Amino acid sequence: MKKHIASNRALIAFFGVLLVFAVGTVLIPGFASPFSIRAMLILASLLAIAALGQTLVMILGGIDLSIPFVIGFANVVFASLYGSGMPGLVAFTIVIVAAALVGAVSGALSASLSIHPLIVTLGVGTIVQAAVQIWTRGLPTGSAPPFINDFVSLGGTIGPLPFPWLIPFTLVLTGACFFGLRRTIFGRRLYALGSNLKAAELALVRPVAMWSATFALSAVFAAVAGILLLGFTGSSSATVGTPYLFQTVAAVVIGGTALIGGRGGFVGTVAGAIVLVQLRTLLIGLGLSEALVQCALGGLILALVAAYGRDQHVRDLI
Repeated sequence: MKKHIASNRALIAFFGVLLVFAVGTVLIPGFASPFSIRAMLILASLLAIAALGQTLVMILGGIDLSIPFVIGFANVVFASLYGSGMPGLVAFTIVIVAAALVGAVSGALSASLSIHPLIVTLGVGTIVQAAVQIWTRGLPTGSAPPFINDFVSLGGTIGPLPFPWLIPFTLVLTGACFFGLRRTIFGRRLYALGSNLKAAELALVRPVAMWSATFALSAVFAAVAGILLLGFTGSSSATVGTPYLFQTVAAVVIGGTALIGGRGGFVGTVAGAIVLVQLRTLLIGLGLSEALVQCALGGLILALVAAYGRDQHVRDLI
């Protein structure tokens, strides 16, 4: 009996983690030091959280280009609300609800009007970014609560453990998402829609509702990443999420989620996020410029897409 393709891809991604770590340890002094490992795990965790929504959307058969804009929105708005004296929990709730509404609108428009989500999410994301710039007049202010700073801090610890709460939080989130995708009705419907839209509709799965809910979740996780990035960087910026446009897609692809939908999972995305951060650290450590790093990572993505794109879609196997 053949192994599940998505599981094989996730396993390959984890082998990639070990391989890149071994190469980096040999070539770069200090690559395997405790501080370097902690820094890479924190950066990979932030990326993995942002890429969670992208994973869900791509399993559905779509893509979410509004993620970097929602990250910037959450980063700036949360900082401004908290900086103006609003309690952190209230500010967090407002930002998360607003992000969910943005995502739901993108999903509903794409599904109901049959417009490719690439176009819809890019348009909605641009509107969100423009609204933030108008509201702040291009000068964002505010800061993160101390507990968020401690949550993601490079120097943060959990008792005797030499890493911040962000690391176990990401592990718990990974387990919860794995359970949600494999053991809940929502997860089964998500894979069903990504595998075969017509069959899913015959099974009474409502595409518009599922697309709205999935894109809303994508925006929520992007907003969480934006708030955590505020604690990590110490200052707010509407463009803080810009690098995540490429990185979330890259992490999902490296992790083995199919671009055509119906396959994949968050476990592989976590491995993809770690590999991506490791590769960037390795290439920069070897003295490559940022432009060359982007070229190398882009070449990797093209190679993976070319390899995975040769697979037969689930709907063709039925």
